Amino acid sequence: MRGPNANTLHLREMLDDFFIRHLRQTREIQIAPVKTPLVGRVEPNSPAALAGIRPNDVILEVDGIPVLNPEALSDDIEQKGAGKELKLAILRDRRRLEIALKADRELEAMKLGRESRTASRQMGRQVIRLAANQQARHPLIEDYLAAVEAEQTPGHLPLSFGLTLAAAGWSKEDTIAAFLYQAATGFVAAAMKLMPIGQREGQRLLESWLEVIERVSHNATHQRVLQSWSPVQDIYAMRHSRLESRLFRS
Repeated sequence: MRGPNANTLHLREMLDDFFIRHLRQTREIQIAPVKTPLVGRVEPNSPAALAGIRPNDVILEVDGIPVLNPEALSDDIEQKGAGKELKLAILRDRRRLEIALKADRELEAMKLGRESRTASRQMGRQVIRLAANQQARHPLIEDYLAAVEAEQTPGHLPLSFGLTLAAAGWSKEDTIAAFLYQAATGFVAAAMKLMPIGQREGQRLLESWLEVIERVSHNATHQRVLQSWSPVQDIYAMRHSRLESRLFRS
């Protein structure tokens, strides 16, 4: 097995070693209790009405910061002061869920190798189930899981990973960086099985990639279109399913 193929085939080991362990054991990734602010009545000609806020809107973010409860929303508004402009992220008519489902479908189309596509689905479903089983509940996590279980969406790992960290209050840039870092650790883990690379060399590789991860995650934060172009990786992933003996499951 050669390098490009190995780099695509580490997802399950990567998830077991990094994400599930941290999701269960560290406070940083536990989902905080959520009582998302729901808009009741909107007074006519009020600043809220002029801004386009409607009854039954759910306020998710204020200036890019997740709102975990009504008290946090009040504190954010007081800190900004009267007359200040606020940028709100609002869930209206399940818009956020629709965006997630659309991205999930796009990922399904981008993953050309059947085994890689199946592995991403399996790992994604594990992550979103773990997130939904936390004591605190989050409506977007629960709605996405319901869509996955009903086979309405594939449930790919990047979507489950991103939604889980977003529900935990992570910023978009930090979430992208976390996903890139766990992918990098998987590359190193796969390489250590295939080549004479030790722990120290693996750590040096990860350290050398941190600057790249930081730059890429910052640039990706502002992108709105999913793109993929890795023909060599796709070809090796497709060839893998026909091998008589394999070091990796998929």
